[in-house]
Amino acid sequence: MRQRIQLIPSPKSKSTKMERRAFLKGSIVLTGVLSSGSLLAALAPSRAWALTAQHLDTAQAEALLVMAKRLYPHKGLADAVYAILVKDVDDASSDANTRQLVVDGIKKLNDAAQGDWTGASPEEQVAILKSMENDAFFQLVRGQCIHSIYDNEMAYSHFGYEGEAYSKGGYLRRGFDDLTWLPEPSEEASPAVI
Repeated sequence: MRQRIQLIPSPKSKSTKMERRAFLKGSIVLTGVLSSGSLLAALAPSRAWALTAQHLDTAQAEALLVMAKRLYPHKGLADAVYAILVKDVDDASSDANTRQLVVDGIKKLNDAAQGDWTGASPEEQVAILKSMENDAFFQLVRGQCIHSIYDNEMAYSHFGYEGEAYSKGGYLRRGFDDLTWLPEPSEEASPAVI
């Protein structure tokens, strides 16, 4: 089963009470489904995922998601991991200057792709991104990708990273000193500790 991502505009609320609909008013919701055969689907409590965006519209969120996938492509990495970048850039866009930088950057992407960045071929998208490498928008998203995509439990599971070891007693006594795949070193190479 292929991963799907669906961007759904949030419903408008006529109620003044603070409820789910009121919370989502003026925002978008990114939703998707984890592939049934993926490691993440096995670990996640549910295969469905959703993130809300308060400052970006659907097209902008989708453009950022595609940009993240082109900047840091990983076969089999769920869209839910890339969507974390969208959420983080949306949060940063609460600052008016950052929001304008993001809006202008996405407009540049669309202009370079004859109006449809997300509809361009992956090769065209990569070429467009290469032409923007020195752009402040590109640098903002690239830098945020490193944190958003790689510093979360879903990415850890995908890449097989067990996390930091300090809270678990360190690496030494957890099998990391087991070098069964290497021959035993000679006495000269490993003198006795006194």
